[in-house]
Parts: sequence; structure tokens; C-alpha cells
Amino acid sequence: MAENNKRRTDEKGFSIIKFIKNINFNIGTFIFGALFLYMFISFIIYITTGKITSYQVTSGPLDKNQTYTGFVVRDEQVFSADTSGYITYYAREGTRVKKRGMVYTISDTQTDTVENQLDADSLAQIRSTFEKYALNFDANNFNSVYSLKYDLEGNILQYSGVDTTAIADGKSGTSTITGTANVSSEDGVVLYTKDGYEKFDIDTISADIFNQKSYHKENLKSSEKVDAGSDVYKLVKDENWSVLVALSDKQMAQLAARTSIKVKFLKDGVTQTAGFSIIVTDDGKYGKLDFSSGMIRYINDRYLDVELVTNVESGLKIPISSIVTKEFYTIPEEYESYGDNQNEAGFIKETTDEEGKTVTEFVNTTLYRKADGLCYVEKSDFEEGDRIIKQDSTDRYIIEKTASLEGAYCINKGYAVFRQITIIDQDEEYCIVGNGQDYGLAQFDHIVLNGNTVKEDEILY
Repeated sequence: MAENNKRRTDEKGFSIIKFIKNINFNIGTFIFGALFLYMFISFIIYITTGKITSYQVTSGPLDKNQTYTGFVVRDEQVFSADTSGYITYYAREGTRVKKRGMVYTISDTQTDTVENQLDADSLAQIRSTFEKYALNFDANNFNSVYSLKYDLEGNILQYSGVDTTAIADGKSGTSTITGTANVSSEDGVVLYTKDGYEKFDIDTISADIFNQKSYHKENLKSSEKVDAGSDVYKLVKDENWSVLVALSDKQMAQLAARTSIKVKFLKDGVTQTAGFSIIVTDDGKYGKLDFSSGMIRYINDRYLDVELVTNVESGLKIPISSIVTKEFYTIPEEYESYGDNQNEAGFIKETTDEEGKTVTEFVNTTLYRKADGLCYVEKSDFEEGDRIIKQDSTDRYIIEKTASLEGAYCINKGYAVFRQITIIDQDEEYCIVGNGQDYGLAQFDHIVLNGNTVKEDEILY
């Protein structure tokens, strides 16, 4: 009997061991399955949860200022030779001559010129001409090559032959002046190029004048014999000058109320204030910029790239979509108090304990803004009906009034924090807000692009 029981026990134990051995448990498979499940759940959450897009706060104006290619109008007159002959020039191009100042002589025979070696200043000027051309070269504006050619030809003729500086100073120089002297009929700046726009009438303005592809400048200096009536020099007679720019309907509307405007010349970065007016014709709308100085800086330019400095308001630039409003309790400024260390701003709140005794406590709170005699404080720090005591006084103020401030949610620390803003300027998409405000934004802060998609203190990542 005992022997049969033993056999059954052995048989039972053998059966259990065999069953356990048949279970194939792999820990790697379990971990892989758990990881796959986690990734699957995370993916579902990702595609079903709204995306939070951030925007980095930048500093500057609301929009970039508009740039234009302007057409230059001056009081210019081209003078021609009275007789035929060979011309020797005595006035250096781009310099001012007085009335009855000598510009050139003309004679029947060609004057032997003295070869002058270029000095350091002359070489520097020619080198500067090349550098400016290379810096501003535009393959779509190839006609500027001809302007460079004429400028260089004029410089070569100017720097060879007569010592013009000595003549200007009233000295005899190294050359003998021969031929018939021709003097200037009035004061002005001498040029030895013409382009056909010297008699341009602003009343005839059209879009064609802004087409630089057809622009051509002719060099008037020549070592060859000239005929009577040939143009030999040009005189710019007035310091007053103008720049015309083409305007779109939108640009005209933006500038319609202006009578003056700040202009930046992109050629050299110089800024001047110009008188401003608008000209409307059948074929377009144009702005007229009037200057009373600086003409000689651009004496050789018929076209100038200019920037109209209209966006003068500068600050922190944020999208309109980031702006949210938050409600605050307002407390008169005279109730503001300080803690024991005199550094923490807050208010003294009066309450009644369970035994009916009156007790006070100092509530340190964030003052988001002070304006119009009111302090804007967090609603979470107080409740409607709370009594505030004025320090060293028996006056009481019952908290009940609220007001809203505009702001944006800053997410530098991974959760949404309200930062107040004061809008200075705005358009359809962006606004400029003040910089350096208490509890305000700073340059390079990251804010929520669509402010209404999150809540304050919400953890975002």
C-alpha cells in the first residue's frame, strides 16, 4: 500500500517538473513587447494632441523699410564750344568753379602735354572707383560698365597734362596756357559727361525714366579736335536737387500724409531728411524727395538706391496670434506695503480667525503693473471680498474690482508663464511691444505662437 502511494507521488512530481520545463519564457521578448506598446501609445498621443509652436522674440522695427531706385534731377546745363579746335581742360571734374572761372582753353593746334605721374591720392581714387564698381556689380544692369569706362577715361585725361591744382591756386604751374580761354558764366560744379536728362522736366515724369537698361552716359572729354557747337562740359548750377521714386497704391497710401521723410542712401549709408510730395500722372504715382544739401556727393549718379525710413518705432516684435489677456485684481497703490526686510512688495490682509479675533498677515504678491494709481496683482493670491489695510492707517480696501492686461505665454522653462506687454505699434500680423518692462518679455524669449492653445502653468515639454 505504501509502495503504491510512493509511486504515485513520484509520478505526480515528475509530471509537474515536465510541465514547467515545457514553458518557454524569454525575458527579451517581454521587454521588446513592452517597449513596442509604449511607443505605440506615445505615437497615438502625439498624433491626437494639438501641437505647440513656439516663436523666438526678436528686436527691431515692425517692418523693414521700403527701398527704391530713385531718378536724380538737378539744375544742369550743357555748354558747347564756340569754335573748333583742340581743348585743354583746366577745371577738375566734380569741383566747384566761380562765375568767370576758367574751365578750358581751345586752340587751333594741339597743346603738348607734360606727362604727370599719378600721386598716391589719385591712384587711391581710381582704385576706389574699381572697388565700388566690383562691390555693386549687377549682371542685370550691365550698362553700368559704360559708366565706369567713361569715368576712367575722364580720370586719365584729367590726371595727365596740365597741373590743374597750380592753376586753381593762381600759380603759373609747369605748363604754358595757350589758346582762347573759356570761362564759366555762373557758379556751379563742373562735369565732363552728359546723359540726355540735363533738361528733364518733372512734369513729364513717366515709368520709362526708371528703365536703366536704356540709360547711356557720354564722356565729353576728348584729346581729338572738336567742332564748333560740340558739347564740351556740363555745369550743375544749384545745390538743391531731387530724387523721384515710383510708388505702388499701397505705398502711396502709407506716405500720403507725409511732408518730410528720412532717407538713407544705400550707396554710402548717409541719411538725410527730405521734403516729400506725391505726383500722380496717367501712367503712375511717384514720390518726390527734395534735398538742399549733399548734391555733390552723388554728382556722377543719375540713379540712386534709397531707403525711406518710415518705421521709426522699434521694440520687441511678436505675432498678433501670441497675444492673450489675463484678468487681475486691482488695488490702489497707496495700499502697497513691504515685508520685514523692506524688499518684498505686497499688501497687509486683514482676516478674522475662528475665535472672532481680527488678525493681519503680509501677502507677498507679484505686481504685474502699476498704472493710473492701481496695482495689478495675481487673482490666485487673493479672494473677492478680502480686506486690505493701508500701512500705518485705519483705512481699508475691499478687493472686488478687476482689470485685464495683454500679454503672451513665455515657455523658456518648459511651462507657460504669463508675461505682460504694452503694444507700441502693430499691423495685420505682428506688433511691436515695449522692452525692459517688469514681468515683461525680453529679446530671445520663446513664446507660444498661438496663445489661445495653452493655459497658464501648463507643462508643455
